[in-house]
Amino acid sequence: MIDSKHIGRAFAASRAEVEKGRLRFFAKAIGETDPVYTDEAVARAAGHASLPVPPTFLFSLEMEKPDPFAWMDEIGMDLTRILHGEQSFTYHRMAYAGDTLTFESHVADVYDKKNGALTFVVRAVKVTDQRGAHVADLRSSIAHRNT
Repeated sequence: MIDSKHIGRAFAASRAEVEKGRLRFFAKAIGETDPVYTDEAVARAAGHASLPVPPTFLFSLEMEKPDPFAWMDEIGMDLTRILHGEQSFTYHRMAYAGDTLTFESHVADVYDKKNGALTFVVRAVKVTDQRGAHVADLRSSIAHRNT
């Protein structure tokens, strides 16, 4: 069982640069056909500073940090006993190619279900750009099957 004492626990922040090639690759991978996500001239003509970050890309970008699952180990989760539960994104402003984003995460909640057979851990991530502007909030829940 994962202890609720971890609620509020913060983890080391990570940074990542948003690269045009990665944005184009991601857009293609998700089947995005709007050229605003792949053609910088089209993006600028549409009023964007550069290629915009497509929805859900921030999750992929955060997963590129070294050992993206280290936080689970830190709170006692066994990776062989987890299942992705739920995920949400709240956007506050656009992010663009060339931005350097900072990801700050913490445990937002820990709760049990099924008479303690499952523990759910909710992790919240605040994403800011190189100017400190709040870009987005990511929230995910992981179900941990207890022994």
